[in-house]
Amino acid sequence: MSDGSVDIKHEARARAFAQPLESLNPADPELFANDAHWPLFERLRRDSPVHYSPASETYGPFWSISRYNDIMAVDTNHEVFSSADGITLQSLEAKAEMDKRPSRSSFISMDPPRHDEQRKTVSPVVAPANLQRMEPIIRERAGLILDALPIGEPFDWVDLVSKELTAMTLATLFDFPFEDRRMLTYWSDIMTNAPGHGPATSWEQKRAETDKCFAAFTELWNERVNAPPKYDLISMLAHGEATRDMERLEYYGNVGLLIIGGNDTTRNTISGSVYALNRFPAQYQKLRDNPSLIPSMVSETIRWQTPLSHMRRNATRDFEFGGKLIREGDKVAMWYVSGNRDDAVIDDPDNYIIDRPRPRMHLSFGFGIHRCVGNRLAELQLTIIWEEILKRFPVVEMVGEPTRTHSIFVKGYEALPVVIPTRNACA
Repeated sequence: MSDGSVDIKHEARARAFAQPLESLNPADPELFANDAHWPLFERLRRDSPVHYSPASETYGPFWSISRYNDIMAVDTNHEVFSSADGITLQSLEAKAEMDKRPSRSSFISMDPPRHDEQRKTVSPVVAPANLQRMEPIIRERAGLILDALPIGEPFDWVDLVSKELTAMTLATLFDFPFEDRRMLTYWSDIMTNAPGHGPATSWEQKRAETDKCFAAFTELWNERVNAPPKYDLISMLAHGEATRDMERLEYYGNVGLLIIGGNDTTRNTISGSVYALNRFPAQYQKLRDNPSLIPSMVSETIRWQTPLSHMRRNATRDFEFGGKLIREGDKVAMWYVSGNRDDAVIDDPDNYIIDRPRPRMHLSFGFGIHRCVGNRLAELQLTIIWEEILKRFPVVEMVGEPTRTHSIFVKGYEALPVVIPTRNACA
């Protein structure tokens, strides 16, 4: 490729298999930004599936769990592997910055029973009955987005489609002012990106913009708590028995979780589906020939893309795992992105196969008590957008390589240049 990505990936593979095992460190955002992380995880799965990185300059020491079944074992053992101290590998710089301010917890970074109480409060918004009510709204908005796209002219799919659909859906879930919906996407990017990447230019700006987000959601809380209960997330938190008296910082933590969780998975999988179908044109043709494969394609995309690369836990006690002794307090990273490519469990995992048997057998939503609460909503949005795409367009063509997110957590796309050559004759 003219952008040199083939050379970068070749060099990454040579380096991953030449390095001493003890020096391997998968927590390198440059590898993810260049789509060059795959050989390192291949090496870890083969030679060191429970791997200790003792001297990570950016993230400090941590364990890497890279095989599918090992990840599932850690994810379902919340008594030994706790999320109470955070769910991501946080850079030492970010941790120092966070330590300057009071901590904000959310239910994903809690253990039972508080986790269960708070999760139960917001679960009804993504229950089957409410998803059924939301489906025609999402479909109408997806149609409006697609009908406004330029034909025969290159544009950024991430901006005009992926961000817009997720912003619309998030605004609906929060009953957030619809005209300001793109602020939700912006705040998600502010919270998940380090300064110098995404919209964050400095720690000061990151703090200021995050404070604006929480100020807006404080206004929503004050409005909803003094009104009759409604069927949106803020009203549920304001009136829920387990959440109505929560500390303000805890509320902010849950707002941040819901904004990021409602944005990144869906947004990056919508973009990832276009990228994958262009990378595997025979699969795209198979989908056009048989649109009934859309639900299977959606699940395969969520596996193949893996929109969140890892989740982190902390060991609550000394514990032997995979022949290694994990010490109390050690950080443990479950690399979902690696487990989803484990050929001991998933046949031919590097290929994108939209009619794969058991397509929902992936790690992208996690397992156990912290399994993604909004997984069915994410699948619904992806299903609807592709049903509406196939009604309108013979093909969405990628016309350049994507710009990927510079992150070891969010595995996504900052931009994806595409062109839609023409509409369907009946569209």
